[in-house]
Parts: sequence; C-alpha cells; structure tokens
Amino acid sequence: MKKANNLEKEVSTTSQNDWSEIWKLFRENELRLKETDLIIKELAQDSKETEKRFKELAQDSKETERRFKDTERFIKNLSKQIGGVSNSNGDVAEAYFFNSFKKYPHFAEQDFESVEGNVNKYSKSLNLRGEYDLLLSNGSSVAIIEIKYKAKKEDVAEVVSKVENFKVLFPQYKDYAIYLGLAGLSVEKGAEKEAIKQGVGIIKQVGKNMVINDAHLKVF
Repeated sequence: MKKANNLEKEVSTTSQNDWSEIWKLFRENELRLKETDLIIKELAQDSKETEKRFKELAQDSKETERRFKDTERFIKNLSKQIGGVSNSNGDVAEAYFFNSFKKYPHFAEQDFESVEGNVNKYSKSLNLRGEYDLLLSNGSSVAIIEIKYKAKKEDVAEVVSKVENFKVLFPQYKDYAIYLGLAGLSVEKGAEKEAIKQGVGIIKQVGKNMVINDAHLKVF
C-alpha cells in the first residue's frame, strides 16, 4: 500500500508541475498578445498620423499650386500694364516729334514739303515689310526718322538697317538723297556718340523745344 501511495503522490506532483508550466505559458502568451495588440494599435495610430500628414501635404501642394497660378496671373497682368505704359510712352514721343516737324519741317540743312507719320508698306511678292515712324520728303531728298521714348545706342543700328528695305519698297525715291535721324524725348550719351559716328542725326526734346543735331549727316 505504501508503494501505491508513493506512486500516486509522485503522479500527483508531476501533474501539478505540468499545470503550473501550462498556466505560466498561458500567462506569457496572454502578455504577448497584449503586447502585440498594443503594437498593432500603435501602428494603426501611426498609420492614421501618416494618412493625416499625406492629406496635409496634398493640401499644401494644392495651396502652393494655387499660389503659383495667382503669381503667374499677376506677372501676366503686370507685363500687360508695363507693355501698355511702354506703348503709351512711344505714342507720346511719336506725337511730339510729328507735330514738331509739322511746325518746323527742317532737317539736313533743307526744308521738307511732306511730313508723314507711321508709314508702313508690305510687298507680298518680295515678302518684305517696312515700318517708318516719320518720313520727310521734298523733290530731291527724303529723311527717315526713327522715334523712341528713350533713344539708346543700339537704336542707331536699327535706323541704319531700315535703309536697304526702304530703297526696295519705295523705288520712287531711288534717285533721292536719303538722310537718317534718331529722335528721343531723352537720348543716352552713348546713342548720341554712335549717331555722330554713323552719320545719323539726333533729334531730342530740351525743355519745350525740339533740338536737332544734324551737322554730321551723311547721305545713305
């Protein structure tokens, strides 16, 4: 009987230890599950934060795009306004010198009978176009006057370049002496020096008067 009791006790002890191990595993698993659940919740929260950030970035991107478009519209409007001012200044200059030459049609030490403003001609057969701010003419000479609000050095070359096309577009002046002038409500020093060098007259406004420097002209 003692042997049986010892055996029963031994079996009973072994079973209890096993259950202790099992419960310990259960508790460890439960703890791990809780930890896993916590990690999942944290990841889910991070995912929401990430999604929120993406939405914020998308919103920022839309706002940036809107601002770029607003800026682009502003620049375009400003360019139109600046262009309008520039055109307006050019019109003022052309009107001033046209009226001045109408009252005093004298240039290249001679009087002119005709004063024409904004003369444009196009030859379809030659595919050639000429635009001339002011043309002065008499029976033997013609003067081409380029008008600028502010005359610059590079404008001298522009008026000189008009001669070749003028001779083709206006063959009636082929035997005329051609003179050139650059007019400006203000004239840069570099422009005046270059004009003298190239034999182009300089016409400018000084106070209320039109002043002409044509002592150095050459025939083109």
